[in-house]
Amino acid sequence: MSARFEELGWQQTPMGVISLRRRFDVTVSADVYEVKLDDDHLMSSLFTVAERELARLGLARTPGTDLDVIIGGLGLGYTAQEALGCNRVQTVTVIENCDAVIDWHQRDLLPDTAGLSADERVTLVCADFFGAATDAVGFDPRRPGRTYDAILLDIDHSPRHVLHHSHADFYTRDGLRSASLRLVPGGVFAMWSDDPPDDDVMMMLESVFIDVEAQSVWFDNPLTRGRSAATIYLAARR
Repeated sequence: MSARFEELGWQQTPMGVISLRRRFDVTVSADVYEVKLDDDHLMSSLFTVAERELARLGLARTPGTDLDVIIGGLGLGYTAQEALGCNRVQTVTVIENCDAVIDWHQRDLLPDTAGLSADERVTLVCADFFGAATDAVGFDPRRPGRTYDAILLDIDHSPRHVLHHSHADFYTRDGLRSASLRLVPGGVFAMWSDDPPDDDVMMMLESVFIDVEAQSVWFDNPLTRGRSAATIYLAARR
């Protein structure tokens, strides 16, 4: 049995202290890796189904081959790892605002997703996803205005519960319209949310995109010994 608790890394950010910790969970008899922002739990290796489904559902909707994919938020790496499992994916560019999170992956501190940063298809970029999604340059300063086949977003708890107030403008018609211009025609925008399907979010997405859908993703919760759910929103550029 490993030591019951270990803090693997932390960094002060404008939003607070972000930290990675490993703890032995007696409920599942295994090491659990968790990311916290101050006292707020952001993600856990106990719950990865929805993060993986974000990539699976988003890419299942995405037409074509040799896909170029943008992921907003690196976290524990499960969304990026799942995207790489799609044989139609050519490149995965992950936009992560905290260089400490990128460092965790470059040092392979997370056993489940070890080797992610070394994959030749992957580019980890330390930048503000929301700024890049809505400015004129876009996600690639070398190629201003470059478009992608899919955008997979997993940063905030939900459009109503953002990690920082500056993110709120993205979840408006203007913000989403700017993001849609980063997609090829027919390209897919997919977004994770910890809240149940939200009619207001659906209406906002429908004002910009087509083929909008909210799917509930259910998964076992060993902490409650029940079931929990997250929401994946799916939409396509007109």
